[in-house]
Amino acid sequence: MTTTALDRIDIKILNELQQNAGLTNVELASRVNLSPSPCLARVRTLEKLGVIDRRIAVLDPAVLGIGVTAFIQVKLEKQVQLSLENFTRSIDRLSQVMECYLMTGDSDYLLRVMVPDIDALEDLIVNKISRIPGVVSIRSNLALKRISHKTVLPIDSNQPVQIKTCSSGSGRADRPTKSHYDAHQARFDGGIGIDASRTLDHNAASF
Repeated sequence: MTTTALDRIDIKILNELQQNAGLTNVELASRVNLSPSPCLARVRTLEKLGVIDRRIAVLDPAVLGIGVTAFIQVKLEKQVQLSLENFTRSIDRLSQVMECYLMTGDSDYLLRVMVPDIDALEDLIVNKISRIPGVVSIRSNLALKRISHKTVLPIDSNQPVQIKTCSSGSGRADRPTKSHYDAHQARFDGGIGIDASRTLDHNAASF
């Protein structure tokens, strides 16, 4: 394991690409006060290190008719590794699930999902999530309005950033491995509270 330091120019490059990944190399170089060739070299190094994971387009859900955002808390019957891995695989196959977190507190998972309407949300919960083996309870909360949404990580160009990189020669940064809880792992108190316009309680056993 080795540590690599990112300088102010590297961080400026990252901040510019976070704001607009579609910048050409010439445009990017101009914004960070570099000539195109060294700018391109820095970007390729950041990609090789794994700092830049990938470049994507951020779409407007309202324009596409995806108007409902919900937060879904899921509890499993048992917190054994097999159940957790099975749930993770099942959730990965659902395109409506934008984010999934393994949680402390009363629920095991917190999902952020996006669907076109309430009927689609009901279908997702009743016909998909509740049918995942091991799910015993589901609680969904509808978001009234999105107040803030950010995709830009808060990195300060005035502060040095240290990143950990592999020494195996792969050039990729070490990624966190998926958490595997078992029945003996300690849990923490204090769940998450979500304000919502409507709360739906579901008992998975009833479906």
